[in-house]
Amino acid sequence: MRCPFCGSEESQVKDSRPSEDGAAIRRRRLCPECGGRFTTFERVQLRELTIVKRSGRRTPFERDKLARSIAIAIRKRPIEPERVERMISAITRQLESMGETELPSSTVGELVMQQLKVLDDVAYVRYASVYRDFRETQDFARFLGEEGLNEIEPGV
Repeated sequence: MRCPFCGSEESQVKDSRPSEDGAAIRRRRLCPECGGRFTTFERVQLRELTIVKRSGRRTPFERDKLARSIAIAIRKRPIEPERVERMISAITRQLESMGETELPSSTVGELVMQQLKVLDDVAYVRYASVYRDFRETQDFARFLGEEGLNEIEPGV
């Protein structure tokens, strides 16, 4: 693991333990070159996943990209970061356990929408507006009517 301070390729693991959510291993490291101490989080990856876009283009699955898209949807919402992290880990595990190495992007989008619907209605609608490519206010109204979310209070 490369040292973030001096760039050395060598580091020594001083302590290892599961992270709080159990989805990663937290390692305390020491760089023998500069003496810098740093922490890494390592995740077990069951298999390499490839996402097949609507255009047919294939890209490697990136957990960070999933986290960024969810972060946009939940921005300024009262949601604990631990719940979001657990949701991202659950989605990743679901994708890895599907038994396929290539998955359509729509599968990822639908899993995110299912999880957001449970987590927060506003984040769910925000994500859906981008995922379903809403262009007009009628698109929102139709979606809210279909999903039974028209009970959302204005100003929430």
